[in-house]
Amino acid sequence: MIVALIIACEVGFWVLLAAGLALRYLAKTPRLGAAVLLCEPLMELVLLVVTTIDLKNGAAPDWKHGLAALYIGYTVGYGHYTIKWLDGHAAHRLAGGPKPAGAGYGKARAAHEWKLWVRTVVAAAVALGLLQVAIWYVGDAGDVSSLEAWQFGALRVVGIHALVAVAYTIWPKKAPAGVEEPPALARTDR
Repeated sequence: MIVALIIACEVGFWVLLAAGLALRYLAKTPRLGAAVLLCEPLMELVLLVVTTIDLKNGAAPDWKHGLAALYIGYTVGYGHYTIKWLDGHAAHRLAGGPKPAGAGYGKARAAHEWKLWVRTVVAAAVALGLLQVAIWYVGDAGDVSSLEAWQFGALRVVGIHALVAVAYTIWPKKAPAGVEEPPALARTDR
């Protein structure tokens, strides 16, 4: 049931996102579109409650509970960023807004990668916290090794993403020949 709910939350995220952006730009009802977009965190709250109830009812903690924690962490760390990024592209494509700036090159790209790494740290911290609460909640009554493995996995993701950011810092991405980087590119992920 948890896996089906995670899939439903992911599908729901994209459905609500598409509906919110369509209402905002195609139907020209920005307030209603914003209201639909604000419904997205409710899905993660439902996932958290159902996962907790599942553990409370005696389910053995396993990979599904860990995946739910990581999904919620990712949504906290990257949900707003994803919505804002897609909103900028929808405004450009559907409402004639300015083209969103890319990640850029050189120092701007390295700074962008470090900001994304901070989001990964936030996502991992939320997931680690939820997993630790689940471990305490289950206590000695059950095998929590699966949840601990998910904690280690979250820490590995933070480490790997740090290596990516370090690589962009040491070996900055260069602009293609003839492309001049506008100063606005450094502001892509605010």
